[in-house]
Amino acid sequence: MPATRQLLAEDITLPALARAVGGDHRPFVLSGRWADGVAIAGSAPVRELGDDEDPFAALDDLPAPDGDVVFGGGWVGLLGFALGARLEDLPPSPPVRGATSPAHRLASYDHVLVLDADGRCWLESLGLPGRDDAVAARADVLRARLTAPSAQALWAVGPMEPLAPGGAGHEEAVEAVIERIRAGEIFQANLCLRLAGSFDGSALEAWLALMDAAPAAYGAYLAWDDGAVLSASPELFLRRRGRRVETLPMKGTRPRADHDDESAAAELAAATKDAAENVMIVDLMRNDLGRVCAYGSIEVDPPRVEPHPGVWQLVRRVSGTLRDDVGDADLVRACFPPGSVVGAPKVQALKVIAAEETTARGAHCGAIGFASPHAGLELSVAIRTLEVEGDAIALGVGGGIVADSVPADEYRECLVKAAPILAGLGLASVATGAARRRASPPPLLTTTTARPDPAQGIFETVLVDAGAPVALDAHTARLRRSAMALRGTAPDLHVATEEARALAREGAAAVRIIAVPDDRGGWTVTVMARPAPAPVTAPVGLVPVLLPGGLGEHKWADRSVLRGPYADASWLLCDRGGEVLEAAWANVWLREGDRLVTPPADGRLLPGVRRAAILADPGTGGARAAAEERIDLDRLRAADAVLLSSALRIVPATLSDAIRGTFAARH
Repeated sequence: MPATRQLLAEDITLPALARAVGGDHRPFVLSGRWADGVAIAGSAPVRELGDDEDPFAALDDLPAPDGDVVFGGGWVGLLGFALGARLEDLPPSPPVRGATSPAHRLASYDHVLVLDADGRCWLESLGLPGRDDAVAARADVLRARLTAPSAQALWAVGPMEPLAPGGAGHEEAVEAVIERIRAGEIFQANLCLRLAGSFDGSALEAWLALMDAAPAAYGAYLAWDDGAVLSASPELFLRRRGRRVETLPMKGTRPRADHDDESAAAELAAATKDAAENVMIVDLMRNDLGRVCAYGSIEVDPPRVEPHPGVWQLVRRVSGTLRDDVGDADLVRACFPPGSVVGAPKVQALKVIAAEETTARGAHCGAIGFASPHAGLELSVAIRTLEVEGDAIALGVGGGIVADSVPADEYRECLVKAAPILAGLGLASVATGAARRRASPPPLLTTTTARPDPAQGIFETVLVDAGAPVALDAHTARLRRSAMALRGTAPDLHVATEEARALAREGAAAVRIIAVPDDRGGWTVTVMARPAPAPVTAPVGLVPVLLPGGLGEHKWADRSVLRGPYADASWLLCDRGGEVLEAAWANVWLREGDRLVTPPADGRLLPGVRRAAILADPGTGGARAAAEERIDLDRLRAADAVLLSSALRIVPATLSDAIRGTFAARH
């Protein structure tokens, strides 16, 4: 049946449109330049894409266009930055911290609300078979909501600050990327910083406040059961109308003090560094489009400076004509992730990002938008995009690093980009002064091996005492949490716990439970006996090694990255600035007087079961008090004692004297 369009109400505002769908299942709102300047909203989709389904292939799964509508319906949602790993062979990313979003969230809608520039709100439907009565009922419900007074729900957001290791860590990461550029590994890489804070109340109302304060070219609100994204993106990733496709990469930024401020725009237009960044990304996007466009059809427009809330941006249009055999799935696969938030060469820049950033990007730097049989394909670059999960909120900001980048300037640019978003939420901007950095950062070995391979699974090792597993429930609870975080499914551990108890009764000194992901979206669980650990006759030597962002809060079965080169020593994993996280196989404690101190479990380290027991009852660790506090190498050296705790034992440790000379010589 043909798509249909009916007028529901007039004199409708964006808040009224958003509130009409905001309380439903899987609501979305798009405002700004989408579909030539209309606002689109929807809810109650007819299909939701599963976590294990291919989000790129889904973009081609649309009915043939029939009827005269602006949008009608189609797929709407999020493609997270992590999807790049499905397209290229990339190393695992650093751990996810702060509010996070899933790898993708796509839903198919057969009817939507379309708000035109004159304030008229239309209900458009794709006319799918058997859906007439359902759409008619929805029309009555939505008409009533649009014309009834709508109450504004409350919301509150706490201060947002850079996640550890903070601005100083970001500047060190910039330096590391500059070294890679000068060594010839890459020409440019986009490096991101993540801000995080607390959130309470209505995410929709927070987004509406943001759109009122800082209207965005590609504003977007998407929500699902346990999270939402609030986007104020200025950048178009891809737009396809018919067979013609275009992208508008942005590279080059200057603060925009007010609407009359033209001096910064002129400075940006003449800036050599920004022009170089822009040219590299334009070439990258031209190459990406060239993979799917007809030969000779690619065109590049001259650069222009565009005003956006709080900033000026240097923009260029790259366009082409798709080959006849190319659909939206192939187009997005060829170009994802957006080149302007990656670098060049693209695949190597993605590997550098995985190595040097300290948090996974989540939705940030992915894409948001739609695929419609009537409106074509339109995706924004998910920058200036907030992620809400429970009582947490996060914002990613970043910039392109080239050979002549200045680390302090790159950090300030991140905060300049964040400022209008924070202001739109009623927050004071993060101070743009110099980050607090050590005068001489501590020497750290740099890991050259990849992060643990998640495909090898996760595990728990449980101590056995008097024939019974110790804290078995706590271990299995942690295993379930990790499994849910990694795949959205948890293994059934009932049989495993019974096997663990049986092995304990049979005399095992310890029991290991391993969960490995299978090809059906679930887990294969194995239980085995483990011998008692070898006695420790001397303090364990610790070798400080840099692993940006740490290993995260999962106990990975792949231990290859944790095998140091010294038989009598263990890696001491540190973040930038020499911030101590954990040892390769244990949590770290400092004894300072009669109290114990351990690094905070902020997503960068494993929250050990014994660690939790000591924090709850310091006496079990032989101390009067125990606390979580930030620890750097200087503080570790000055401690009265250093201890390592695992499920099986507590042992003394020290910085390794045996390799200190070699360690210093390398730096």
